[in-house]
Amino acid sequence: MSSPGVLARTVSWSSKRLRALPSGAVDIVIAAAVTVASVGPAIVTRAPWWVIACCVLASAPVLWRRRAPILVLLVVGPAITVLACLHAMPALPYGTIICVYTIAAYSPTRPRRFALISVSVGILISLVIPNESPDSYGYAAMSFVTAWALGTGVRARRLQIEMLEERARRLEEERGAAVARERLRIARDIHDIVSHSVGLMIVQAETGPLLTRTDPERADATFAGIADTGREAVQQLRRSLGALRGTDDPPHQPGIEAIPDLVAISRRSGLIVLFDEFGSRRVVSGDIGVTVYRVVQEALTNTMKHAGVGDVRVSLRWFEDRLMVRVCDDGPAGAVGRGGIGSALGHGLIGMRERVTSAGGRLQYGYSASPVGGFEVTAELPIAQGN
Repeated sequence: MSSPGVLARTVSWSSKRLRALPSGAVDIVIAAAVTVASVGPAIVTRAPWWVIACCVLASAPVLWRRRAPILVLLVVGPAITVLACLHAMPALPYGTIICVYTIAAYSPTRPRRFALISVSVGILISLVIPNESPDSYGYAAMSFVTAWALGTGVRARRLQIEMLEERARRLEEERGAAVARERLRIARDIHDIVSHSVGLMIVQAETGPLLTRTDPERADATFAGIADTGREAVQQLRRSLGALRGTDDPPHQPGIEAIPDLVAISRRSGLIVLFDEFGSRRVVSGDIGVTVYRVVQEALTNTMKHAGVGDVRVSLRWFEDRLMVRVCDDGPAGAVGRGGIGSALGHGLIGMRERVTSAGGRLQYGYSASPVGGFEVTAELPIAQGN
């Protein structure tokens, strides 16, 4: 028998040469080579026909080694054993070695175990019955161990590649999800900025001409408020759109500390806005702060857009583990969509709910049952313990 080291170098060299070929072409080349190496010596020595037939059975089925590896082994293995017992086996049991490599590389656990047992039994029969020398036991064992190790290495490399591909796929999905969330966040911010600023500017622009005749000073303040609102909107839009340009620094978003300024801007439009805060203010995450600001902003925007509302109350109530935000107006009760905050049901309240839900909170809205009436929006948002 040939040295196992020679077998390992031969298989390694062959695998490099055949790696670039399609799997079908590789199987044809290997089957042809094994058949020639097994049948050729029998033909040259003019062996009996049944010996040549066994050599064919011990080599040609290798062509189907990928489709049915166990079945091919059950055909090739006994043929090799018969040849070994009759002292007619070629230099190496090429067919069985190829089958062992294929099963180790591509088969599941149970077929691999079956292959190990059957091959071990076949090797013992092939060596004991013809009474081979002790050296033959070592050569045979090393040949099959080498083939098994090579197949196991290919299997491990393939599994590692699959694992890396799966990891890359998951990272790509996470990146895509993060991009989608960021785009949704930017879209919400732009909607809130434009809706609030433009709505406030429209109300102030409609009020300004009326005040020029009755209260010029207040009219001047109203027009100045339009300019201030426009400048603030442009600045916020620049910060939000900066994320789309790939800026390194994340855009600064207004939080709870900016709510008093938001209330002051709303008062310039003639709306009476009361702001109350109960409990000790806690440190919250940036997402929670932005969510609180946007909820108040959207509620005030939709209140200013519609007539019939005189007073609005904005309140923040701090608890140990949550923050309650409540915005309530005194608009007339009726079908949702006729006035006040309730007019936002088509888009504004849906956007509020999505934003609050994404921050881990919940949103409730509807017409108040109190004698004062009006539409109210209440959001409860979680805050970290110990802040």
